[in-house]
Amino acid sequence: MRAAVVSLLGVVAAMSLTACTSGKSGGSAAEVLMPVPQDPTVTFEVWFDVGSQDDPPGKEGLAWLTGQMVAESSTTANPYPRILEKLYPLASSYGIRVDKSMTVISGRTHKDNVDAYLGLLSDAIARPAFDPADFERHKSDASNYLENTLRYQSDEELGKAALQQFVYDGTAYAHPPEGTVSGLRAITLEDVKAFWREHYARDRALPGIGGGYDDATLARFREALAALPAPASTAAAPAARGVAPAPFEGRHLLLVDKPGADASISFGFPIDVLRGEREFYALWIATSWLGEHRNSSSHLYQVIRETRGMNYGDYAYIEAFPEGGRRSHPPTHVARKPQMFEVWIRTLPNGQAHFAVRAAMRELDRLVEGGMSREDFELTRSFLKNYVLHFATDTATRLGYAVDDRFYGIGDGGHLARFREMMDALTLDDVNAAIRKHLQTRDVKIAIVTGEAAALASAFETDAPSPMTYASPKPPEVLAEDGEIASFPVPIPEASVRIVPVDAMFR
Repeated sequence: MRAAVVSLLGVVAAMSLTACTSGKSGGSAAEVLMPVPQDPTVTFEVWFDVGSQDDPPGKEGLAWLTGQMVAESSTTANPYPRILEKLYPLASSYGIRVDKSMTVISGRTHKDNVDAYLGLLSDAIARPAFDPADFERHKSDASNYLENTLRYQSDEELGKAALQQFVYDGTAYAHPPEGTVSGLRAITLEDVKAFWREHYARDRALPGIGGGYDDATLARFREALAALPAPASTAAAPAARGVAPAPFEGRHLLLVDKPGADASISFGFPIDVLRGEREFYALWIATSWLGEHRNSSSHLYQVIRETRGMNYGDYAYIEAFPEGGRRSHPPTHVARKPQMFEVWIRTLPNGQAHFAVRAAMRELDRLVEGGMSREDFELTRSFLKNYVLHFATDTATRLGYAVDDRFYGIGDGGHLARFREMMDALTLDDVNAAIRKHLQTRDVKIAIVTGEAAALASAFETDAPSPMTYASPKPPEVLAEDGEIASFPVPIPEASVRIVPVDAMFR
């Protein structure tokens, strides 16, 4: 049930959210401070204003490789195996996420271990060794991920990456953060060193610190960042950075031909609304009702999985949500401009793929045409007002959200507090107006990983009916609706259909 029940965990999260939001106001605009005196740990973050969108053409993967050479490699003080040995007794670690528009190095340690830990973290941030062995290791890992893991180990992640490439074709958002196979081959260690000097400069770094830290720890952290390279005059100013996907009309289909694969489906289109804006929260209510991530009461889940047993789940998003197969709540540090509306239809038999796309498109079309009902609106916003408390239940995650707030320019308590405020402020008319303005089924790109590419291409091109069959009887009302879904028009002309062999993806 989608009951609006506030658990003890949620109450604690709400109390902490309020305390931490007010606590960070003591810092300058160039840092995020989140003191939580009762927290026995200290979390450190540094957001660098760089991402895979800054990869030079032909060297896709340079931002990702540079990040690994900072956070998972040797420093001038210690080889990487020795760093791991020193971190182990501290029960601590640090790592990095390189995404399309931002790079964040972060870590956490107990406050009693801050001195030893911060020495290691400081070396990683400001004194990487650029060891050739580390470079070759990371380069090999990235190539292996693209050529083997992404292509062959998770069709759902492959389908989502294919949709990103399809929607953002021709832009710096098209390739995965890890790069492309040919781009990685072209990158040299000297490229990494130059990229680090340019993009890991002091003026492109935003530090954040949260938890039970003291003034001395904050001073040491600031000192560590002062050792970063001086600003590089060639670095692009933040205002000059951005991605503008080419507009497209009609429906377009990308079929990733993978022999033996069932169908993994994603479809979507860019949207020009971002976190922090009033319409963003209105759209979140709509997409939560349509397909809240990993929530069995959402509408698409009920239509496709619960009623018909076709797959494991069906979800909708208005923000990037990588690693959805192993996450229950949105990740931090994947902030992007622009974002994309996306529907994820989890893996199902190839023979049901055409029907599943029609079912999801039909429900989206009905939402756009009819809007949300009063009952669905009230229930969904009540659910979300409490559900958002589970998005950030510890200091580290709340600090991550606070850093992301700086990316989007959100003040006054940040996204998490604004989310709850908007659940009280928004009306049904607000939500339905946002749906009509931003959602549609006319201009959509669809990506499907499938072992039957040619047959699916023909099915979409002819728009022939796609009747469902079941192993066990279904109620008459379900069968009647199946007839409507099977003939719901989703025509895609031959000129708008592409078939790509799986081994050609991310080449």
